[in-house]
Amino acid sequence: QVQLVESGGGLVQPGGSLRLSCAASGRTFSTYTMGWFRQAPGKERDFVAIISRIGISTTYADSVKGRFTISRDNAKNMVYLQMNSLKPEDTAVYYCAANRLYKIGTDYDYWGQGTQVTVSS
Repeated sequence: QVQLVESGGGLVQPGGSLRLSCAASGRTFSTYTMGWFRQAPGKERDFVAIISRIGISTTYADSVKGRFTISRDNAKNMVYLQMNSLKPEDTAVYYCAANRLYKIGTDYDYWGQGTQVTVSS
């Protein structure tokens, strides 16, 4: 069992930056692929970025490539999403998720409660 708690969301102006954090419980954190996903109002939950168990591999959605960076600290059971050059279309609830397999789909094993990111002037 893995419990995930996101933080760091908020209101930011277009072009600004935010860093999301996700704290994970349990002693098996390093055995999970970690991912960030987002869901805008009226839309399906979408993949944003994933990182492999020891952080060697990362994959990003085309819409965030070059602007967002996913990272993890296995010693602290943390995963991060640095978001730069934010756009209004990045507005969504952002979720942290954990899965045994490295994959892009949204059928992950464990999910956090989400944190709201709003990009607006």
